[in-house]
Amino acid sequence: MDLKDHYVQFRLGDIFMPDAATVIYKLHSNDLLLGRVVEMSDGGERENAFVVVEVEGFRQRMVVPVDRVVVQE
Repeated sequence: MDLKDHYVQFRLGDIFMPDAATVIYKLHSNDLLLGRVVEMSDGGERENAFVVVEVEGFRQRMVVPVDRVVVQE
């Protein structure tokens, strides 16, 4: 069967090249995440400070530069 010019479906985990992490990053790197700050480096005062954030549905905590987060009221 000639599949050229046909649209197909496949699982992310089945991609051989590029690696799945690259695909996910390119598709979703601008998505916004919502999480709760659980720790702060240097109290968040320094320009290069970081926050540690828990995001629901993701087991590993994320470390984000404090100047890249937006506080939700």
